[in-house]
Amino acid sequence: MLSRLFAPKVKVSAHCDLPCGVYDPAQARIEAESVKAVQEKMAGNDDPHYQARATVIKEQRAELAKHHVSVLWSDYFKAPHFEKYPELHQLVNDTLKALSAAKASTDPATGQKALDYIAQIDKIFWETKKA
Repeated sequence: MLSRLFAPKVKVSAHCDLPCGVYDPAQARIEAESVKAVQEKMAGNDDPHYQARATVIKEQRAELAKHHVSVLWSDYFKAPHFEKYPELHQLVNDTLKALSAAKASTDPATGQKALDYIAQIDKIFWETKKA
């Protein structure tokens, strides 16, 4: 009798943990833009304390960007997306590698490369939202 009392009345299912509106490549882009901006500012300041603080911020932002890209790959994109965009796995991998390179570098070109990859993910993401 108790099991019937506490049994769920309605069964529900969803294709993701949260409403899809929470997923957006803009989160990764904003963090990657911060990485590139810090890289550019580092070139114009030789103060070792500034460089140390900037390095920490750049590395944190790169990790956040990697996190947002990884969440898109593991939580948002589903099998039908990978079937329609077979390059998506490699694109995500390339993006994560580019963000790692930007994390380890002070060259703004590495930050721009990561942004270019994120832009490709963004394009695919919004195409999937139209479908």
